[in-house]
Amino acid sequence: MRKLLGEFECKIDEKGRMRLPSGLISQLGEREAYTFVMNRGFEKCLMLYPREVWEKITEEIDQLNYYDQESRAFQRYFYRGAQELTMDSSDRILLNKRLLEYAGIEKDVILMAYNDRVEVWSKDRYDDMLDDEPADFSGLAQRVMSPKV
Repeated sequence: MRKLLGEFECKIDEKGRMRLPSGLISQLGEREAYTFVMNRGFEKCLMLYPREVWEKITEEIDQLNYYDQESRAFQRYFYRGAQELTMDSSDRILLNKRLLEYAGIEKDVILMAYNDRVEVWSKDRYDDMLDDEPADFSGLAQRVMSPKV
């Protein structure tokens, strides 16, 4: 699968469906283009993964020690609300109401695609996040991108 890239504006219809933009669909491989998994993101957004990517991520998570309290808490949070989504013939996916509520999504949505996943944001929350960008983006880049010693 190619790396995903782009920022896309979408809308949620009255039935909770979102049409995936053709610019995003064209970046997906044949098999991934129809099945996804969505869960809660680390910030108040949703994460949309092609099914193949979800499988790789969960293989690692499933190796966590079930007898460790923090591991169990992380697994519960990560899997809570996760659902498989299949794109219909009109390129739409049906989103879970509880996930939409978690992310504060009502109608206007921003999809932020990077690497192998897509963040799904309420347009208002996305705009607020951009307003909170670090004043020193260069310094942030240096801290997170510098080799760790």
